[in-house]
Amino acid sequence: MGHLTARDAYKNLEDRINWFVQGAPSSETWYKILQVLYTEKEAKWVAMLPVRPFTLKRAAKIWGTTEAKAEKLLDRLCEKALMVDSYYKGQRRFVMPPPMAGFLEFALMRTRGDIDQKYLSELYYQYMNVEEDFVKELFFSVETPQGRVFVQEPVLTNDKTNHILDYERATHIIEDAKYIGVGTCYCRHRMYHAGHPCEIDAPWDVCLTFNNVARSLAENGEYTRLISKEEAMDVLERSYASNLVQIGENVREHPAFICNCCGCCCEALQAARKFSPMQPVATTNYMPKVHSDKCVGCGKCAKVCPILAIAMEEGQTEDNSKKHPVIDSEICLGCGVCARNCPTKAIELERRPVQIITPVNSTHRFVVQAIEKGTLQNLIFDNQAFANHRAMAAVFGTILRLPPLKQALASKQFKSVYLDKLLSMYDNKMV
Repeated sequence: MGHLTARDAYKNLEDRINWFVQGAPSSETWYKILQVLYTEKEAKWVAMLPVRPFTLKRAAKIWGTTEAKAEKLLDRLCEKALMVDSYYKGQRRFVMPPPMAGFLEFALMRTRGDIDQKYLSELYYQYMNVEEDFVKELFFSVETPQGRVFVQEPVLTNDKTNHILDYERATHIIEDAKYIGVGTCYCRHRMYHAGHPCEIDAPWDVCLTFNNVARSLAENGEYTRLISKEEAMDVLERSYASNLVQIGENVREHPAFICNCCGCCCEALQAARKFSPMQPVATTNYMPKVHSDKCVGCGKCAKVCPILAIAMEEGQTEDNSKKHPVIDSEICLGCGVCARNCPTKAIELERRPVQIITPVNSTHRFVVQAIEKGTLQNLIFDNQAFANHRAMAAVFGTILRLPPLKQALASKQFKSVYLDKLLSMYDNKMV
């Protein structure tokens, strides 16, 4: 009977996690991962919580316990990075981080002795690199990606620098952040324990988190170390020097993280290689252009491309004996690693003719992704998480700014007379 109870607790947790726009397909490996990260009691209680932020008072009411006991359990969950806390008008709030970027990564962002990190890494490898259903769900289940690539600013020429927008610059994200944390690269840590160490021996201490996420992870379990803006700029420079790709949260305002990724360990870059030409992350607004008169055919650009988007081919030049790089524009990330490594400066980044659209903030992205996936009702009716006017206004405000087609999809999914009337009133005002 106890065994069945434990299984049910983790199954309920699994179902709750799948209320996120980003889900986690069920498998025996996934069940084992949850067992490592959560005790049976934690699984049972977390499965009852809202996906959206909630207060201590709300948790205590859901659990039917005192606020003192609820706070003790929530503190423990924060210490294990299974919850992230924040403060709004002096009141502490909590939220479940999604699987990625979230609690799966946090578990390996520092060395810890309360779990077997080698065993966990082996489970991660099985779940993500062998079974692959989670990776496909994570990167290809919606049109709007979870992450986006930042261009390597040092390779931009002066005229290109003048046209780059603030949210496209990793340096601006650093300059704008209230808190900055640096932690161990989860990807390289995982692959090391799984027996597949980084092929380019890239640095590990380059995982950047920002603002409240950085503060919470630093204060509750030292998963990150709070650093200055100058130290963060140094992290960026070291990552550039190691030919790492900067991938951050796909929002314009206050992204929670920027990872510095290698093609051999990062799930996103691995997915770009395996499932080409499908794109797992949003590209930059730049594309490399090769100036054949400067190119010497050394092939270094092809060697350093993290997703193998460059091939060296013969012919089509004045000197047909010389190989030249051919860039696959369908899969190119526009990161600039190739341009940085070109010894003759034959590669230049140019703005793409069609600009990549980036969601304004996390609420905007969540709503758009929920509409694309057909799960908007989960976001709206998440255990009364949107029962207050502020939260409802945020969701509906985002919906009202969407294109008409996505508004129609939202209305169909919500099946709400209220939303239909709201959209109708908005349309009438626009006439």
